[in-house]
Amino acid sequence: MRNLFTLLAFTLIICLPSCHSPGGQGAITIVFYNCENLFDTLDNPATADEEFTPEGNYRYSSKIYEQKLHNIATVFHTLSNGRKNFPAIIGLAEIENIDVLKALVHQPELERINYQPILIQGHDIRGINVAMLYDPARLKIIATQSIPIKMADTVTATRDILYVTGVAAADTLHIFVNHWPSRRHDDTTTRVTERILVAQQLRRRIDSIRNREVHAKIIVMGDFNDNPNDSSLAILGSVRDTAHLPSTAFYNPFDNIYREGHGTEYYRGTWNLFDQVLLSQSITKISGGLHFVSARICQYAFMTDTMHGQPSVPYRSFKGAYWLGGFSDHFPVVVDLETGNVQQRTLGSK
Repeated sequence: MRNLFTLLAFTLIICLPSCHSPGGQGAITIVFYNCENLFDTLDNPATADEEFTPEGNYRYSSKIYEQKLHNIATVFHTLSNGRKNFPAIIGLAEIENIDVLKALVHQPELERINYQPILIQGHDIRGINVAMLYDPARLKIIATQSIPIKMADTVTATRDILYVTGVAAADTLHIFVNHWPSRRHDDTTTRVTERILVAQQLRRRIDSIRNREVHAKIIVMGDFNDNPNDSSLAILGSVRDTAHLPSTAFYNPFDNIYREGHGTEYYRGTWNLFDQVLLSQSITKISGGLHFVSARICQYAFMTDTMHGQPSVPYRSFKGAYWLGGFSDHFPVVVDLETGNVQQRTLGSK
């Protein structure tokens, strides 16, 4: 029955209209989505990607790859609300290479949107990277850079941070796309320390921008593998209230959403909200230029799995090495910015 989702997708979206963007004056919608192992089928000798080949443990065939591309493209097409308010910026995690991104943007659901891909191959052992899609009509790219992360030892490697600068609605934006070291079972002290190391290195880069430009508009998005109230996010200066927001802090609209019991990833009976978008002080002010309007978790009915007596959890692609046919083990998160004079609001995942 789950194979019927492509026929039902655009009927089911009416159940969750809050996933759509307001679409007001000068609207810029930002999305972050962990795509859960979006690989091609080819073996890259330089990385440990053998599992995601036709001969590997996942039996990752061309048919599965094409379905996976279609699934992810369907999410973004649905977010576009019939191309009326399609996202201008999409941050991505767990993307193997630039060829995968090119295949994604040429899916029938997306090819008319003219998304341009950005991916710089990083140092992850498995070969997965962060990436970005953008609409060139609304974001003019100035520069792109991959920031390698120095870990405590010379053996461990983690995903690079993608740093993109561009101009949207006459504002220069500094955008950081992240995928921090993953959790393992009970999340040992070592893994926690690794994420703190990444946070410290990112904070130094952000401070260097602020030293040059006090009111820089900075967006930090990603799968942090930590919740909004964890210590690594505190290093970035993540706070949940825009009132009296220090210039060195970031407003995290997903902090309050998490406190309300919502999440993007469900593990052992607990919701985690690892996927977040943080905004610098200058983006929270309605005083000219782009500013924050709303934030939410996007949870369309066709992206959820209600089987086995669970709550409506992400309809994932794999369970172990078995292909389920779903989308991802994470829900995407969405933030809207506008240039008009609008009322700010933060939404959950309804």
